Amino acid sequence: MVLLVEKLEPLLPERIDGTCLILDGIQDAGNVGSILRSAAAAGVRRVFCAPGTVYAWSSKVLRAGMGAHFLLGIYEDVEPAELLSRLDPEVRVTITDSHGAEAIYDADLSGPVAWVMGNEGAGVSPFWRDHATLRVTIPQPGGMESLNVAAAAAICIFEQCRQSRTR
Repeated sequence: MVLLVEKLEPLLPERIDGTCLILDGIQDAGNVGSILRSAAAAGVRRVFCAPGTVYAWSSKVLRAGMGAHFLLGIYEDVEPAELLSRLDPEVRVTITDSHGAEAIYDADLSGPVAWVMGNEGAGVSPFWRDHATLRVTIPQPGGMESLNVAAAAAICIFEQCRQSRTR
């Protein structure tokens, strides 16, 4: 039995005024699927994939996403400059940064945030680094240098959820 389904290609919104995720060159399908699953669980509704990010509808991403695809608006091959031009000024472009950033637990994450999650090896691209309005770090008292990008994304979006509940 074979099933052929037409690829969903939603139109890029004219204005983005809510919390969203930007996947910046993430290459591991399992990571992308896990991020999509966490985003859906946290109530994030839009995920934008920059060029170089693994295809969000590949079989490995679908398996790792566990149905999250059908709760999200997923936009692929979105050029960073075009996406930035559509972000409402209230939406803070936020990156994780291990150098000189504010601890995520001390940062004010009220209001909409565009979480930029960077490539597993290279991190966030220079474009997003230059346009970030907030830089946060995830404290790691155990001494590890970095976290898996899917784990970092989950921590970030759920810390925003936690703060929203207490405000």
